[in-house]
Amino acid sequence: MNPMSFPPADASVEQPVRVTRREMIGLITGAFTAGPSAMALAQGAPRRGGVLKVAAPANPSSLDPATGGAGTDHVFLYTIFDTLIEWEYETLRAKPGLAESWSFPDPRTMVLNLRKGVVFHDGTPFDAAAVKFNLDRSRTGQRSNIKADLATIDSVEVTGSHGVTLRLNQPDAALPLILSDRAGMMASPKAVQALGNEHDRKPVGTGPWRLVNWADGEKVSVTRNDKYWKPGMPYLDGIEMQIIIEVNTGLRSVVAGQNDYVYFLSPQQRAVVDRSKLHSNSGPTLYCIQLYMNFGRAPLNDAKVRRAINHAIDREAFVKATMGGLAEVAWTQLPSAHWAYDKSLVNAWPHDVDAARKLLAEAGHKDGIDLTFLGYTDQRSVQRQEVFMEQLRKAGIRVKWNNGSIADMSARFFRQEGDGLLSAWTGRPDPSLTFSLMYAKNAYFNAGKAEPSFELSAALLASRASTDQEVRKRELGRVMKIISDLSLVAPLCFQLELDASAKKVQGYKPNLLGKPKFENVWLSE
Repeated sequence: MNPMSFPPADASVEQPVRVTRREMIGLITGAFTAGPSAMALAQGAPRRGGVLKVAAPANPSSLDPATGGAGTDHVFLYTIFDTLIEWEYETLRAKPGLAESWSFPDPRTMVLNLRKGVVFHDGTPFDAAAVKFNLDRSRTGQRSNIKADLATIDSVEVTGSHGVTLRLNQPDAALPLILSDRAGMMASPKAVQALGNEHDRKPVGTGPWRLVNWADGEKVSVTRNDKYWKPGMPYLDGIEMQIIIEVNTGLRSVVAGQNDYVYFLSPQQRAVVDRSKLHSNSGPTLYCIQLYMNFGRAPLNDAKVRRAINHAIDREAFVKATMGGLAEVAWTQLPSAHWAYDKSLVNAWPHDVDAARKLLAEAGHKDGIDLTFLGYTDQRSVQRQEVFMEQLRKAGIRVKWNNGSIADMSARFFRQEGDGLLSAWTGRPDPSLTFSLMYAKNAYFNAGKAEPSFELSAALLASRASTDQEVRKRELGRVMKIISDLSLVAPLCFQLELDASAKKVQGYKPNLLGKPKFENVWLSE
């Protein structure tokens, strides 16, 4: 989620030659798979110590995983919180975390065997009671934004000091990876109860670092958790994440040596990184730049209006104008590299201005329509808005923009202000969670809290009923087809991860989610 804005382009960089997605991924994976191994041999063993200084492009919406609402929060949350289940960086395959193992003795029961000897930053024990507290709070708490993540859980039972049993109201093959995201981030029950809403700003987890301070809009600082359960980890004494909304400025701060790491760079900034002789890290991601639509109220409760918007979009031109051609056109919220990608949905909405105008007329808007969209104020977002607005204008769709910060405008849209939000979906480890969070009736990212159709609700359930990947791929394809037919969203393109760092920053590994984790990072002398 989580919506987010991507960084501004560097105006001095020439437009690069367009390459295919397959060629692009091949170049990236070839360059960055061999590189780190060779670098590791030259660097020797990781060393402990030092503070990593990071330029972060967004202020957190909250540092409590249950109450936050922005996908950009994860980079901060990963430093403070561990998850019950983790995932492999390259594949997003589930692996043990705070839960050493898990099993499904029957389709409606999930058993977690928890790791022993783990303590929260406040010294209280991590145990089964703490897991029950967190899961119950996340699925029923008044301020929780992740109720939909855990909607299939009927009850959480403590079955031993380090054993938890989840009773489900339906089979849910997505739960392991759901518990690798916000819903699996464990906070100290003592801290949550003592601090109340203040836990948003003073979180207490079990992660590799603990919070020192959050100066709103300026800096988030964390320091080493000396009682961390992973032997020898973390390497860094601390991390200082300076909030620099304009990523051009963030990149310049790394070039100048004021910061060590910057992330969420745009493709156009690659040339600046190379000229500055910084290290770069890149790879494919699930980030989908898209228009969120409030389909719960007029005028976007009419599928013809939503489809008109999609037909008005020239996605190839959008990618060329805003991404320098280095991005994949999006027709669903899964890129072609994903195991559940469905190529039959390519070009579901051909660029056709006349078709868009006809659909508007059929919906009662023969003279066109006026819409209010929300967006962000950074240079790159404004550039996308201008291109997008001009494309829609040609079809008689007149757009007014209300812009502000990522956290503010995202929160305002999901509180039902505006007709649409031009932002991005930053991905979830399991694709069925992505679709449930965006389209389930009461999901946070369903701005209008409307049920699009009974058929979609049934398809979402079916996509989580089997642990067989081929069965799941077929069911997820059915989900995406319904979403496409109803035009519930306007996906535009997929962004690649591109980060840059000073040469002293070692050990960083990109991941398919594209949200940096610094657990393996260390600083050379």
